[in-house]
Amino acid sequence: MKMQVSAQTIIRYYIMYLPVIFVQVAPFCCLLATLYTFARLNRDNEIIAMRASGLNILGIAKTIVVFGFIISMVVFWVSDRFLPQALVLNQKLKYQMDSKPKKGQEKEKEKETISNLSMYGLRNRLFFVNKFSPSTSTMEGIIVLEQDGHQNITRKIVSNKGVYSEDCWIFYQTITYDFDINGQVKNEPRYSDEEIMEISETPEEFLTQRQSPETMTIAQLNDYIWKLSKSGAINVVRRLKVDLYQRYTAPLLSLIIILLGIPFSLKMRKRATGISSLGISIMLAFLYYVFNAVSIALGKGEVLPPFLAASLSHLVALSFSLYMIFALP
Repeated sequence: MKMQVSAQTIIRYYIMYLPVIFVQVAPFCCLLATLYTFARLNRDNEIIAMRASGLNILGIAKTIVVFGFIISMVVFWVSDRFLPQALVLNQKLKYQMDSKPKKGQEKEKEKETISNLSMYGLRNRLFFVNKFSPSTSTMEGIIVLEQDGHQNITRKIVSNKGVYSEDCWIFYQTITYDFDINGQVKNEPRYSDEEIMEISETPEEFLTQRQSPETMTIAQLNDYIWKLSKSGAINVVRRLKVDLYQRYTAPLLSLIIILLGIPFSLKMRKRATGISSLGISIMLAFLYYVFNAVSIALGKGEVLPPFLAASLSHLVALSFSLYMIFALP
């Protein structure tokens, strides 16, 4: 029975990679198909015949451009609907396959414990939690920093333990420090054995906000950015906006790379069709991905604005492809 479960887990693990493979491979396949198709038509003098009938290059390429737009929309849909869930399930399955069987209920609970959890919350709060158990909605080793609009610490709460019960957080063995505008402790620290905290975040939100942007849908990522913007985390919000805008612009890669491949394919001649198509596809795809990676890095490094960082490589490739198309004789 263990062998059967293990085999099913492995199969599911690789099935979860299908959306990832589709999103990554779709643009390259579109480029390869464009190069090979137009190069073959050009070799058989079909392009000359269509041009002689009065069609321009964009008229000839209209069908494949529409096809590229459809593929881009499908990639966008898969990236937002299936890819985040697939990545989350893939991580869980990988953990199941890598983890060794443990005996006893205590060791089973250890799997569910999250260590070193940190997140930004509402009301300009930073949470640092040593251990968080989702199954019992319990936190241990808690530090909460409250900030003003200029990211100056106004209050620090240190608690030994926190439990979520009846829609509220109850902290135990709590010490609260208040700070003045100069960052100095004012008044005496307040100690409490048990205190009900005004924290609106639920245990589910703690779990959601610890996810990476790749495992969030656009709606979840947008909501996460809104919450962080209320906390004054400007640098983090800026980097996340780059990821958000990239989710909108990245699917257009299939359409733009088709336009980029049209002028190159029309310049191919005779016997070099197949090999040239593959070689140019690899070269263009490599340059495109490198340029895009550099642009994203510049955006997260605060060199470029978030939207420009996410769209710069696509705008340059689109402009270059249209220039090459209109420059054809």
